[in-house]
Amino acid sequence: MHHVTDKDGLHRETLILGEGAVLCDRRLDTPINPPVYLSTAFCVDTLDELQELHKAQGYSYIRTRNPNRNMLSEMISYLEGGEQSLVFSSGMAAITTAISAHVKAGDHILADDTLYGETMQFIEDVMPSYGVEITMTDFTNIENVKANIRPNTKVVFSEVVTNPTIKVIDVAAVAEIAHGAGACYIVDNTFTTSFVIKPLDLGADIAVNSLTKFANGHSDVCAGAATGNAKAMDKIWQRQKLVGGILDPFSAYLCQRGMRTMDVRLERQCKNAAALAKALESCPYVEKVLHPSLASHPQKATALKQFKGDVCGAMLSFYMPENWQKINEFMAKLRVPHYAMTLGGYRTSLSYPIISSHSGVSKEEREALGITDGLMRISVGMENTEDLVNDFLQALDVFGR
Repeated sequence: MHHVTDKDGLHRETLILGEGAVLCDRRLDTPINPPVYLSTAFCVDTLDELQELHKAQGYSYIRTRNPNRNMLSEMISYLEGGEQSLVFSSGMAAITTAISAHVKAGDHILADDTLYGETMQFIEDVMPSYGVEITMTDFTNIENVKANIRPNTKVVFSEVVTNPTIKVIDVAAVAEIAHGAGACYIVDNTFTTSFVIKPLDLGADIAVNSLTKFANGHSDVCAGAATGNAKAMDKIWQRQKLVGGILDPFSAYLCQRGMRTMDVRLERQCKNAAALAKALESCPYVEKVLHPSLASHPQKATALKQFKGDVCGAMLSFYMPENWQKINEFMAKLRVPHYAMTLGGYRTSLSYPIISSHSGVSKEEREALGITDGLMRISVGMENTEDLVNDFLQALDVFGR
């Protein structure tokens, strides 16, 4: 039985679809915290209104634009110092969309030879299948970059601090070479974030970030971002719309919430990383420590030149004896950090690159890059410094037995 109501003569099954869709209380228009806009579409009343909406680049469909994504994008643009930003469903979506939007068959990509493993796979395995030429070289040697630039180089790609060997790239020097060739320089700022460095200020054209990591910082969101000038962002947005790598509204909301405390978190995490690196370097069971705060780091001067003061990031790696059993014992003795297939959270985490970030890279290739069976990558968290350092040192004692 269909019950007719006294509201405009409409039936219950009609009214239930529209009731509560519009807020009438003025006090709800200015919330202290932005609401989550889960709607897949926004409605208009006339075709004229629809045309005005498109002209103003307003909200119509969730894949093209969403208020939560836009709010997060505005925040990232401010932090990275760019004209516009786009947010994505993952860091890899940001990286692959930004790269592919700037190349076509016959073009050339020049990239650093030490990158996040799946970034390397995309550049080396996927791009050639579309007729794009590839060269990978060591970007810490600027002469290598100069020597490998070609007339058809359209994209130059590097990280600021490489994963997991913690090399530091001279962003300004690479940017000058890229621009001299008319190429777009894309820089992955995930390990460092805008708290440590703003690649766009040093000449990079596009900064990409896996927001999943330090930016959000709470290990509960998968997201990515690309930031640059309006022209570059429009090109990337046109590609993003087609491949569909957009971030859902709730994740955008969570990520923006996490980023409110990014600077506070990173300040503590970077200090902890420097302290841990120093302590590990003095440990007799550690063969080598990789962190830009150390005088032993080969790009220490580059880090001091382009990083914010003496803040050198919260990522470090160190080499232990290549003994699988002892490494297992070391991990089992740790009480403060935990193993995780990610990084950038508020807790310290470990990652073993040969079976995680670089599991898809051949043994010969990764060992040539310094990614050995004794390398452990550490994402340093916000713990008490003394607790963190002492825990690592006590666990490393297993190598003395």
